[in-house]
Amino acid sequence: MPLIYRYKTPVVSEAQKKDLLARAKKTISASIKNIGTEFCFYIDTSAPLTPDESELLRWLLSETFEPDQYSEESFFTRHPSPITHHSLLEIGPRMNFTTAWSTNAVAVCHSCGLNKISRIERSRRYRIESAKKLDAARIAKFAEGLHDRMTECVYPEQLTTFETGIRPEPVISIPLIEEGKAALEKINREMGLGLDDWDIDYYYNLFVKDIGRNPTNVECFDLSQSNSEHSRHWFFRGRLVVDGREVPGNLMKIIKQTLDARPGNSVIAFKDNSSAIRGYEIRTIIPEMPGNASRFKEVQRDYNIIFTAETHNFPSGVAPFPGAETGTGGRLRDVQATGTGSLFIAGTAAYCVGNLQIPDM
Repeated sequence: MPLIYRYKTPVVSEAQKKDLLARAKKTISASIKNIGTEFCFYIDTSAPLTPDESELLRWLLSETFEPDQYSEESFFTRHPSPITHHSLLEIGPRMNFTTAWSTNAVAVCHSCGLNKISRIERSRRYRIESAKKLDAARIAKFAEGLHDRMTECVYPEQLTTFETGIRPEPVISIPLIEEGKAALEKINREMGLGLDDWDIDYYYNLFVKDIGRNPTNVECFDLSQSNSEHSRHWFFRGRLVVDGREVPGNLMKIIKQTLDARPGNSVIAFKDNSSAIRGYEIRTIIPEMPGNASRFKEVQRDYNIIFTAETHNFPSGVAPFPGAETGTGGRLRDVQATGTGSLFIAGTAAYCVGNLQIPDM
């Protein structure tokens, strides 16, 4: 089935549009008069939608109180630009993966009975209007500041299919038994797995001596991700060997020695990523019947103070904005998991990076 197109406008607020226009004038040309924006929804279905299904899809995608901002036709076509010259710029997700937004949107559609829909992706379209012809190279430069090149790309024309023509690489066996550790060292370099000498020794012995078979390239990549800095929770409770001798306890026990010696006012400590210190007795409001529709009542309760730490180096390195969103969600989850009535109040963020080798920086 060919993709279905649906449109919604605007993409940005008036304040954001003003800033966008100023950047376009600076990057492309001072002759730019206006920038129009709209979303384009690309919808993949297994069969044509009935009129009732199309109406339900409209209800899901459109603004509840502004239905005129939704259309089956591009707003750029419905409202042609009175200005002589205009260029169309479209940015959307790369097609080699299904976005999290699409997964959620399809799940909502299926919950509403739109089971014919298998994928929905959303692009952002910009109509740049100018009094004179614009330079394509300058428009491309302007586009660089509008998207994350790791997860998005510029569409030279509207999509007609989600197929990319890319075929997955074959699963291959890494010949550790036949070639020894050199085979693992080779794929470590080629795939950038980040395995150190200890990792290579460990995984070589694991597959060759313990399991008795060669690993696949997929397994090696998965082990690399599992061993990343983002996933080392297990490391703090492992055996600790220094200069060939095992040290009593582990890193977690060493860290907790100060708490064991002087527990002080700690209420929760070292429970996943959250801890809490003793707070104060305050007057607050709570539901009369938690879990049901009810009014609030005023009560006197002890409220303790929660501290939560969340590190998201690895996903932030691969995709900065989705990684940051994951970290934010993790902090919210950890706070909520500490106890009844946990409230997320405020957060701080810090970033520590190595030399990114950026010229003139």
